[in-house]
Amino acid sequence: MLQWIEQAMQGDRKAFDRLVRHFTGMAYAVANEKLHDAHLAEDAVQEAFTEAFIHLRKLEEPNAFPGWLKMIVVRQCNRHLRRKKHRTIPLHEAGEKADNKPGIPEIVERKEMQELLHASVAALSPNMRIAVHMFYFYGYSLQEISDCLGMSASVWKKRLFDARRKLKGMLPVADFVSVFHHLYEGGAKVLHIVNGDSVADKLRQGVVQGDILVWREVYPEGPVFVDPAEHASRTLRAQYLEKAMGIPNAEFIRISEEQEKKLAEFHQYEEIVLWFEHDLFDQTMLGYLLHWFARQPLGRTKLSLLCIGAYPGIELFRGLGQLSVDQLKTLSGTWQQVRQEELELGKAFWEAYCSPDPGKLAKLLQGDSGSLPFAHDAFQHHLSRFPSTYNGLGIVEQTTLEMAHSGLNTPLDLFKHVGDKLHWLGMGDLQYWHSLAKISQGPDPLLIIEGREAFPDFAQSSPSFFQCRVALTELGLDVLNGKTDWLSVNGADNWYGGVHLQGRSVPWRWDAAGKNLVPGF
Repeated sequence: MLQWIEQAMQGDRKAFDRLVRHFTGMAYAVANEKLHDAHLAEDAVQEAFTEAFIHLRKLEEPNAFPGWLKMIVVRQCNRHLRRKKHRTIPLHEAGEKADNKPGIPEIVERKEMQELLHASVAALSPNMRIAVHMFYFYGYSLQEISDCLGMSASVWKKRLFDARRKLKGMLPVADFVSVFHHLYEGGAKVLHIVNGDSVADKLRQGVVQGDILVWREVYPEGPVFVDPAEHASRTLRAQYLEKAMGIPNAEFIRISEEQEKKLAEFHQYEEIVLWFEHDLFDQTMLGYLLHWFARQPLGRTKLSLLCIGAYPGIELFRGLGQLSVDQLKTLSGTWQQVRQEELELGKAFWEAYCSPDPGKLAKLLQGDSGSLPFAHDAFQHHLSRFPSTYNGLGIVEQTTLEMAHSGLNTPLDLFKHVGDKLHWLGMGDLQYWHSLAKISQGPDPLLIIEGREAFPDFAQSSPSFFQCRVALTELGLDVLNGKTDWLSVNGADNWYGGVHLQGRSVPWRWDAAGKNLVPGF
């Protein structure tokens, strides 16, 4: 198989034909699932293989071919869906019920109108004509037209505007004019919600149009509540984050209020697109937003989701921030509309995560969460942060001791390797420094950090800290080997979502072997 791909990348048409035969079933299954139309699925697959053959030499890693092809198939399907959504002549929807078949007069009238429209478009200048055909008739976005034919998206948008103005004077039927006024404008009235400034900055470089809202929260850290905007809840959370991570109390409250105000204005947008990843950091954020939207009357605003856990050619996918502008462009438009099923499941996960009883989340994980495919693993990894039955350490602390014992001896090396191994958590640097501080400070530390002056936090960086020497203490080695229980020595004072564990005896522990929570001791 790999040999076929490599030969095809070198221009061997026979090798590519073998690939087509091998992957046709997979491609058709993806297309049919998305389009629910056998004929459209066949068209999408054929177009996808044509596009793949044209651009095959751009594929750098042969092993990435299946994922790369799937992405092309999905993109072709989205084009077909846009064509279906933005029909040129949607007159049959006006005043007709779904089960009413048009009569002979209606069919003749519709045919005449179609001919009139196409004749009018044909009379446009070549530049306007190609813009109308690609955007309205074939469903390409402005960015896709720009990528294929050159010139900026703004140039093509101006041509569409001029074309509509001319057609308004050429077409005597008002319904035709309304079609061109109300069809999709390439994303101008869209709000994209993302999880970081890096992703937002890249999206602004021609990847999408519309507004971008960076959602600034760290829900895996500290106390969380079903309604975080409630005054007492926000105050408690702000106090914790200032103490644990150095985030100024007033700054946290200001940012929270500003982003929630922006969110409350969602009705001014035709579509809201959520850009998120597979890890706990993003899945908690997604859970909150789905919970929030589930309680709102969406009206005419469409809610969509793009959520990925891998990208072709990237062996260890940590998040959207890894992707280049060109890679992000391949994702633009591949988002899918959020259904009521996803809204309700996201709402359930958020409420279970915020509950002081983790049993609710454990029970939810036993059910079907396929409509949010990354939620199960992300929240399962959340539960693994609870104190273990083996030695009282959570997964982050346990992995840190293992890495230190293996020879990693600087905070920066530990953060990198622990983060890679536990990538499902999506743990940021400030989260990790807080975790490291808890096991390296106090009268009975598990680690000694030699030469440490201060831990970095939101307010201050400490470059010298990154290269300090880290070593296991004797107690750390005993805990690592299961000879001593960390809670019996140090006790607990930690938040896990809505759960606050305190003292040397806690009601829940994580059983790593059974992958579930069990009663504490």
